[in-house]
Amino acid sequence: MKRPNNTKKGWELREDARVKRTPFAKKSFGQNFLVDHNYIQKIINAVDPTPDDLIIEIGPGRGALTERLVEKAGKVIAIELDRTLIPVLNQKFEPVQNFELVETDALNFDFVALTAGRKAKLAANLPYNISTAILQRLTEQRAAFSEMVLMFQKEVVERITARPGNGDRGFLTVIVEAYLQAEWLFDVPPTAFRPIPKVDSSIVRLSPRENVDIADPILFRKIVSAGFMQKRKTLFNNLKGIVPDANRVLENAAIDPRRRAETLTVDEWIELCAAIQRT
Repeated sequence: MKRPNNTKKGWELREDARVKRTPFAKKSFGQNFLVDHNYIQKIINAVDPTPDDLIIEIGPGRGALTERLVEKAGKVIAIELDRTLIPVLNQKFEPVQNFELVETDALNFDFVALTAGRKAKLAANLPYNISTAILQRLTEQRAAFSEMVLMFQKEVVERITARPGNGDRGFLTVIVEAYLQAEWLFDVPPTAFRPIPKVDSSIVRLSPRENVDIADPILFRKIVSAGFMQKRKTLFNNLKGIVPDANRVLENAAIDPRRRAETLTVDEWIELCAAIQRT
């Protein structure tokens, strides 16, 4: 292994027989370890770590991305839930002064408290089985990040980048679009992983929006969720059970009650919630 030339941080990654005997990927964690160095470098290029950056990595796995991140970033904090990987990572990065490992579940972690007012970059190869849940959590915790470079199953990226009128558009699309700017960067083939998954993956960059004009986030989520409850139904039919006089409210928001949820823009969802609050 080529050792990084970064003596000012006083470290060398350890490579011995014990490190090589790393645990296998676990189906229960939805693990697929990225092993293709070309795609690892493409992700690093997308993150663009600098000596001034605090970078948080969710799910470092065996440390493939982590190795590259600690070479250039000011500090890297890795969040790992799998206890069998903790000793592997601790041993591999023990001499690294700008590395910190936190054993916890990212779904319940307070990233805002961790960064303490400092904006961090986030990098993650996320397990497919928690992608939707972690994305909603990161949306809630967006104040901690300047940007997020994330890997998801390709169909998840298709959903979160779907434009109004696209059948892939749904609740998750609107929630992400309301709070984050999404940029689809590139795809990653199954052969880049071990074990090889049965699906394609994609890298997306998410950047928090500076001005979010949502007066009541709880109401917003409730209305968007109800609107997509049955996608084949009209907005009126989906909302009439929870919005008194739904037909009039929709018309007051300048939205045709016969439209379907997937056709609305984020601004229209926001205006719909405002119309509900005015009633």
